Amino acid sequence: MAEHSYHQYCPVAHALDLVGDRWTLLIIRDLLIGPKRFVDLQTGLPGLGTNILTARLKWLEQNGVIARRFLPPPAASTVYELTPYGLKLEESLTALAHWGAESLGSLQPDQIIEPDAVMMALYGLFKSSRELEGSAIYEIHCEDERFPRVFSVRVHEKSVEVTQGGATAPDVVIRLHVETLYALSGQQMSLQEALAHDKVSLEGSAQATTSLINLLDQHTHAI
Repeated sequence: MAEHSYHQYCPVAHALDLVGDRWTLLIIRDLLIGPKRFVDLQTGLPGLGTNILTARLKWLEQNGVIARRFLPPPAASTVYELTPYGLKLEESLTALAHWGAESLGSLQPDQIIEPDAVMMALYGLFKSSRELEGSAIYEIHCEDERFPRVFSVRVHEKSVEVTQGGATAPDVVIRLHVETLYALSGQQMSLQEALAHDKVSLEGSAQATTSLINLLDQHTHAI
């Protein structure tokens, strides 16, 4: 049973019994990007102790939300991944992110930016588009002084893959701050509005940048 069960016969209470304990939804957030080793999860969630992470993973596995898989050589390691049941949380977590973005505000001195959180925002931004089709590669530069990172987004038909690092021959290079990314992914701002206020810059052919604008500005209320 969860650490603090609500003991209610209610779907909402039951869902919170499963994923409502501290750190659990952040573990699921990070696994939505793809399978991870124990050490990867721990590194991506500073402040989460080994014992608590072990307990959370055990609980999620017992309840069919995640599963363990052994990767053959040369990786030769065990990873955790979401089950089909666990993957159903994607829509709920994306909706929760949209809700949280409304009152997120600016980055505070005592807050950190985690790469997996940014990758999840990028994933949700592209995945929620109603115009997700065709193939394209985007390179995203986060230009925050405290978070100078580069990510790549590969779109193919209805699939979206987000990775850390630059892309080979991207169709469009996007430069922005993480706060703007969260506003875009949380549907607080359209890409055209961000461009008009110089919060985003795009580098690419006219056709590619127009396609990107059309793609991302069709995401409002898509979920």
